[in-house]
Amino acid sequence: MEIIDSHCHINFPGLLDDMDGILARMAEHSVSKALCVSVTLEKFPEVLALAEAHDHIYASVGVHPDSEEGEEPTIEGLVTLSNHDKVVAIGETGLDYFRVEGDTEWQRERFRTHIAASLKAEKPLIIHTREAGSDTLDILREAGKGEARGVMHCFTETLPFALASIELGFLISFSGIITFKNAQEIRDVAKAIPIESILIETDSPYLAPVPNRGKTNEPSYVRFVLEEVSRVKGIPIDTVAQKTTENFHRLFLNA
Repeated sequence: MEIIDSHCHINFPGLLDDMDGILARMAEHSVSKALCVSVTLEKFPEVLALAEAHDHIYASVGVHPDSEEGEEPTIEGLVTLSNHDKVVAIGETGLDYFRVEGDTEWQRERFRTHIAASLKAEKPLIIHTREAGSDTLDILREAGKGEARGVMHCFTETLPFALASIELGFLISFSGIITFKNAQEIRDVAKAIPIESILIETDSPYLAPVPNRGKTNEPSYVRFVLEEVSRVKGIPIDTVAQKTTENFHRLFLNA
């Protein structure tokens, strides 16, 4: 059985310092690949170095919508940095109206920049959206021109949002949140949408799934997300692992 963590931040402190242990536990639990996701341009070299050092680690390039300081991305800059075999996506990008107050037009402009870079580089988007579902879809429709593809990561939105995203060509990625007691709405979304539209992730070091909630998350814990998706959909674990692996390969590796 092959399992893939489609979204993690193993370059963050606490994980980077234990890389040998992280990789060993991935192997122990059949986690064959992980996508280490960029959140700032300043830290992108660190993300890329991990991908270059390990065949089964991949990278993205982008600036998180919560990052108000640091270098602002440009279309050409993102395209140039993405021109590497191990950089398989643009992002994470998107909109977050939960953490940021006041005028958020800069977030929307940054999101458009990432979408344009994704189209130019012909690489998928990794989208973060929180309390901004309507604007996220509107900008994708406007700037994506019907050609943008990618994933809605760490999904916490509604079923109508998920269905609209799938119609636009996006996959839906579930994190450890799906195992939380108060996350029935997210489990209902996982049950309702086709397995061909699903990815699984940790978003480590955040959101460790039950039974490790409250601990530092890591890619090996993605197996608990896999088990919960299997349970809510009534599909064998091996089948969910196979399908989500195929979905990852199709989206990020053109395979």
